[in-house]
Amino acid sequence: MTDKRVALLAEDAQDLQLLEQGAEILIRFSVPYDLRHISAHLTPQRLHDYAVKAQQNGIAVIITAARGAAHLAGAVASLTTLPVIGVPLESSLSGIDSLLATVQMPAGIPVATMAIGLAGIKNACLLAVQILALNDLVLQKQLIDYRRYLRDEVVEKGKRLREDGYQSYPGT
Repeated sequence: MTDKRVALLAEDAQDLQLLEQGAEILIRFSVPYDLRHISAHLTPQRLHDYAVKAQQNGIAVIITAARGAAHLAGAVASLTTLPVIGVPLESSLSGIDSLLATVQMPAGIPVATMAIGLAGIKNACLLAVQILALNDLVLQKQLIDYRRYLRDEVVEKGKRLREDGYQSYPGT
């Protein structure tokens, strides 16, 4: 049994750093995670072994990230009843091919699909925290505090915009 609660699986090693950036969300909420490079097409047995044992190893949510037609999310979802969150990554068709490969699952094998790229990875990590928070009052409180932090940040930026003009606004 591992102490990891969320699995972050990358189809390609080049995407591990992107997943680590998203994992900052998990770190913020003190949710342990397991980051792996597992390919549905190049290491199918390794994928199979990981997915079928994930729950008994303490994993509660699996997040996958893949480019193009690589269908890591669907392959994982076909092997477990754990929630699987697929994140399409930018590829030769601006990620639209990745999005379609992730979102077009047959009835009976669900995959929650996020936005393309880093925003999708961050939201996948937040969704994983929300799933875990269903049975964890500490995480529920942390999520409420996080939403309050996000709200306060927008209010503060709006205040600076009114006081100092758009030139001082973050992002301009």
